[in-house]
Amino acid sequence: MSIFMSVVLVVVLALAACWLWTRKLAADAEQAVPQAGEILAVTGGAIHYTDAGPRDGQPLVLIHGLAGNMHNFTYALVEQFSSEFRVITIDRPGSGYSTRTDDALAELPAQADMISEFLAKLGVEKPVLVGHSLGGALSLAMVLQHKQPIGALALLCPLTAVIPEPPAVFKPLVIRSAFMRRLIGHTVAAPVTKMTSATVVAQVFAPEQGPDDFMVKGGGVLGLRPSSFIGASADLHGVTKSMPAQQARYAAEIDVPGGILFGADDRLLSPDLHGASMQAHGLVYETLPGRGHMILATAPEECADFIRRMARLAV
Repeated sequence: MSIFMSVVLVVVLALAACWLWTRKLAADAEQAVPQAGEILAVTGGAIHYTDAGPRDGQPLVLIHGLAGNMHNFTYALVEQFSSEFRVITIDRPGSGYSTRTDDALAELPAQADMISEFLAKLGVEKPVLVGHSLGGALSLAMVLQHKQPIGALALLCPLTAVIPEPPAVFKPLVIRSAFMRRLIGHTVAAPVTKMTSATVVAQVFAPEQGPDDFMVKGGGVLGLRPSSFIGASADLHGVTKSMPAQQARYAAEIDVPGGILFGADDRLLSPDLHGASMQAHGLVYETLPGRGHMILATAPEECADFIRRMARLAV
């Protein structure tokens, strides 16, 4: 056997081993964090959601960030609201147990369309959008699409502007090829994520301490599924394409009250660039000293107070 063929055989066997390991990791992840709610079909996919609280209560729609899922909110924040709101938590299209049929649907306007259709099917009117990180960019996209009236915005450490490059922790997701996303997602992504999960959690929560139970209670373990890697990579590519045009529309088209709450020491997104700058478009801006990017998990009481105050501004 030639050296070339030997190398090919070794690579094939290694990928096969990773494929098998990935299947096991994904199955274990789904057992640890099973589907929590219902599935509602929309154009281009389906939305996994939970819907709690009084149906006639003011609706809060909680939209998580990149590589996350609804459990980022249910970890600590949702329990702060008791029965005072109708609280709808979702997995964004392509995240958690939600699906989409094409990577092109990862772009912000397409995701906004899918979520707006979902809310219309539930009969939700004038919701308060609580978007964290990439979920903040998506919340703003829903305002700009003008397909459904939005009551108010309560954005937590949101992505609102073009950034020159993604945070270091997300750079492995920078893959333009849909084929390569799937090859990597079904082979090496999950094993690598498994081995680096503690480091990733530390980077995402810095400068605060990442909680020991976040991988399960916060849904982080679902990142070991191939669909999570594929969806997050497509999301990163989609938001990179979408954000310049979206940012250019803020001055003329943001007409919804609300505000932004940032961890003052956020290591992933700049509070000045993504928070303070939005005061020019009528949004309140506040910070929490000493806090990082994951304030929805580390400062749930403060986040809940902020959301309540923004909800009172709803039109």
